[in-house]
Amino acid sequence: MCGIIGIIGKASVTPLLVEALKRLEYRGYDSAGVATLINGHIDRRRAEGKLVNLEARLAREPLAGTIGIGHTRWATHGKPSERNAHPIATERVAVVHNGIIENYQELKDELLAEGRRFDSDTDTEVVAQLLTSLLERQATPQEAMAGAMERLRGAFALVALFAGRHDLLVGARRGSSLAVGYGEGEMYIGTDALALAPFTKRVTYLEEDDWVVLQPAGATIYQGGQKVSRPIKQSGISGAMMGKGNHRHFMLKEIYEQPAVVGDTLQTYIDPATRTVHLPASFPIDWTSATRLTITACGTAFYAGLVAKYWFEKLARLPVEVDVASELRYREPPLPEKGGICLAISQSGETIDTLEALRYAKRNGQAILAIVNVPESAIAREADAVLPTLAGPEIGVASTKAFTTQLTVLLATAIAAGRARGTLAVAEEARLAHALIELPAAINEALALESHYKRIADDILAAARDVLYLGRGQSFPIALEGALKLKEISYIHAEGYAGGEMKHGPIALIDESVPVVVVAPSDALFDKIASNFEQVRARGGKLVLLSDADGAARLTGHAAATVTLPAVDPMVAPILYTVPVQLLAYYTAVAKGTDVDQPRNLAKSVTVE
Repeated sequence: MCGIIGIIGKASVTPLLVEALKRLEYRGYDSAGVATLINGHIDRRRAEGKLVNLEARLAREPLAGTIGIGHTRWATHGKPSERNAHPIATERVAVVHNGIIENYQELKDELLAEGRRFDSDTDTEVVAQLLTSLLERQATPQEAMAGAMERLRGAFALVALFAGRHDLLVGARRGSSLAVGYGEGEMYIGTDALALAPFTKRVTYLEEDDWVVLQPAGATIYQGGQKVSRPIKQSGISGAMMGKGNHRHFMLKEIYEQPAVVGDTLQTYIDPATRTVHLPASFPIDWTSATRLTITACGTAFYAGLVAKYWFEKLARLPVEVDVASELRYREPPLPEKGGICLAISQSGETIDTLEALRYAKRNGQAILAIVNVPESAIAREADAVLPTLAGPEIGVASTKAFTTQLTVLLATAIAAGRARGTLAVAEEARLAHALIELPAAINEALALESHYKRIADDILAAARDVLYLGRGQSFPIALEGALKLKEISYIHAEGYAGGEMKHGPIALIDESVPVVVVAPSDALFDKIASNFEQVRARGGKLVLLSDADGAARLTGHAAATVTLPAVDPMVAPILYTVPVQLLAYYTAVAKGTDVDQPRNLAKSVTVE
């Protein structure tokens, strides 16, 4: 969620801090701020709202200093305001914080009893006040952070700037990501490699409960009171990867990148010459002895898991349960004693609920498989096996290319599982591999229908108060995803339903003011969804049909609008049909004038409960 950056530099760091914060805007935020040391004293500039407000403040009140920290805040404790914006500071220490301090009230009561005065409504201030209390007892900054780590409970990433110490930053992580970047006589610390990309490619990813001392010559990492060694890795992320190109929004750019990133992902898993699927050579998961697959994820990744349930059960004949991670971790379901596999799906690899669900499964003897877009993430590090998506950095809060690459990896994995379990013939593997190889070209064709999506958005969806999405079988989760995308970025109420459920309640909502988007490839269930289509039409609903030429020929005359997509194998259709629901949501949001890339109240990487 929140974005963190800290720099020990040689020249003024404020412009660099702001540049890094711009690269962290994708995470979602409602205030921002920076703090530096000037002649040993902490000075801050903070502003509610977008970074342009902070930049305007800095233009009026420039901030010097060669060491500093910056933050974009997504409010948890305390409403969005300048008063609650980070960095949170006392005279002796300034702190930026991502996460939640679960025992903040207990600590706050102790600190109030010491006579300390709190100036914000945030849980973060207990960290600043606790560090100050320890410093006033003659602790060094390093000792103060070690002592604070013993007292704090929750999930957090912290970076602290200390008065009088132009040569020192101290950071810590528990449950939230934090990375250290190495320069020449300069050091960096940030939420992720994206924040550090303009400055360095030499990065160390802190592990759970690590805390780190940064000085100009390098970094010393501790776990508890012991020094530990963490590898320095070469980041593949460059500053150039963060631009919008010629597109109006990051989301549109990322939608149009899907043929390329799906193709890149397929090259990792499919041999086009033999039309066979290959998982990594050292892949440790034994599909032959698997008794149940438990898929867990949040948001859009959860819908990818719902599609995968159809694939694994059909192709590998493997029973599958799909759970929202925040429910699984607290429901604590019984899991198989033998042959259980847990598959965790996350774009960032840092989603706290998914990470905790993974840990629950691991404690219960499940083999852990992760599908992530960040191979160095916490979920990847704690998994037994990792299948990376090759989506590249995704900046728009509403996931697009991460979702389609997740689906691509999931289908390839289901094919591999089916072959391993003997439930999928060689010829069938070759047919499905060929269908996947042809998929990027089909996505390109779907993208070429841009004018259709824009016209439907302008003429039908943008004026609606409520929109329904319908799908059957593998298309049902795509209806759910389409509704989520519309809600996320246009703020129109939308719901996705299995077509057969319409007459069990939702059909009561249908009238001429309610658009209904029907996801209907020509597959074995087309006749069933066509029946639902007619039920909606009979009640005056505005029907938007997404189908191929065969389906369109059967139903177009009864639809308010039709998008005719290329014909593809039914097994890969969910990936293709994701593209039109993304673009319908995008152009609806543009028509309504909402903030497409940073929708209100949302964050890209959800690292708090």
